[in-house]
Amino acid sequence: MLKVLIKKQIGEVFKGYFYNAKKNQMRSKFAVALWILFFVAIMVGVLGGMFGYLAFNLCESFLAAKVGWLYFMIMSSIAIVLGAFGSVFNTYSGLYLAKDNDLLLSMPIPVNSVIASRLLNVYLLGTMYAATAIIPAVIVYWYVAGITVARVICGILLFLIISMIVLLLSCILGWVVAKISLKLKNKSMVTVLTSLAFIGGYYFLYFKASDLIHNVVINAVVYGEKIKGVAYGLYLFGRIGEGNILATLGFFTAAVALTVLTWMVLARSFLKIATATGKTARVKYVAKSVKEKSIFGALLAKEFGKFTSSANYMLNCGLGVLVIPACGVLLLVKGKAFLPVLDRIWSGYQDAAVVLIITGLCTLTSMIITAVPSVSLEGKSLWILQSMPIEPKTVLRVKATMQFLLSGLPMLFSCVCALLVVKADMSVKTLLIAMPLLYAALAAVFNTMIGVKMPLLNWTNELAPIKQSGAVLLSMIIGWGSSVALFGLYMWQGYKIGAAAYLGIWMIVMAGVTIGIFRWLDTKGAKLFASL
Repeated sequence: MLKVLIKKQIGEVFKGYFYNAKKNQMRSKFAVALWILFFVAIMVGVLGGMFGYLAFNLCESFLAAKVGWLYFMIMSSIAIVLGAFGSVFNTYSGLYLAKDNDLLLSMPIPVNSVIASRLLNVYLLGTMYAATAIIPAVIVYWYVAGITVARVICGILLFLIISMIVLLLSCILGWVVAKISLKLKNKSMVTVLTSLAFIGGYYFLYFKASDLIHNVVINAVVYGEKIKGVAYGLYLFGRIGEGNILATLGFFTAAVALTVLTWMVLARSFLKIATATGKTARVKYVAKSVKEKSIFGALLAKEFGKFTSSANYMLNCGLGVLVIPACGVLLLVKGKAFLPVLDRIWSGYQDAAVVLIITGLCTLTSMIITAVPSVSLEGKSLWILQSMPIEPKTVLRVKATMQFLLSGLPMLFSCVCALLVVKADMSVKTLLIAMPLLYAALAAVFNTMIGVKMPLLNWTNELAPIKQSGAVLLSMIIGWGSSVALFGLYMWQGYKIGAAAYLGIWMIVMAGVTIGIFRWLDTKGAKLFASL
């Protein structure tokens, strides 16, 4: 039974490699092999190669300073963080609050078998992420310092110790996330904010990592002495990789003991957490009047409700809602410093910096593509809208309006920020506000048109229409391409007629295309939507 449960858990994690949610069918053996090769290339080639390169750059310097233990402490810390955060959400959704907990617990399956299968799944996933950092680090050390029996044994045990630490941290963090999740109403919004915080932290560390590592390498001896004096346990942990048998046995024994303790705690608390439903507030009914909404308003509220209820939808199709105003603030803070530099570089191209700002804002608009998958996300429930006494063109107008509101309002803020820092004629400043807003309107109706012409309605996972459809890819390519063309054509020939005339021509063209697509949505697009 345990073997079957483990196979089930692993199958759920790697379901996408064997099952095509876009076409609602199993993949061919050739496709499965390609997906597995792709996964191996990413984990071994990209991640493993990246950390192997980092380890090779660090190892020689630390060994030359005779602080090889500090090298292992740093690489082990990276592996632990990578493994813990790589598997924490799988722990939350796969161990504590799995959707099939009630089903499995209602069957004649020992609870310990359920816990063991879930725990092994968490262990394997966390170990997989940690291995991409610690295995290259150990191999590089063996290559640089030489191989001995003690170093090989301790290196293998170091890998096992790290995997058990990752398991412990994953269980603790997953438990915290599960407890918090039970108390939240809008879990999707929390997922989005957590993901954004993680992405922001990742890029902050990424850009700071070079200076940090350089500083540590230069002052390796100083930092080594401080760590040895303040946190002697970390020094002993680093000594494991160098082949210290006593330190290895001590930490391995402690790791095994903590793993057993984790099992004992889970065995006692699993049922309580797995069957928890969260707090349900009692609400006393109070009679009150409800303001009737128009058809358009009701549909628009429905679209926004769908958007805010799906973390995948918000992260993949609406990230620009935050990025656009953030860039506006950045432009307001740093614009007066770098815009004069651009003017000096492009001294022969009048107002090239303004055209570049407009191009950047239009490019950011391509990050908001909610209208593309909106039709496909209706899925098998599409008939509900089609059966209602609502004109199909109204439905399409609502989908386009939602994207325009999500992109237009942040865009207006960023345009005002840009207006405060640029120096140009009033006509160019007017176009600086009007053109990105018109581009947002064009993108909204264009993406709605693509969504109607290239629907994906037979999906079983909402990520299929959101991330894996050809319509989304086409929208992004055309959006980026048109933005690049805007600036490229100006630098090629457009500067000769001046920024105001050049941007004015683009405004006329975009306005005509926007009106044409809008009319298509009201006529042919509405008929096509009704026939889906």
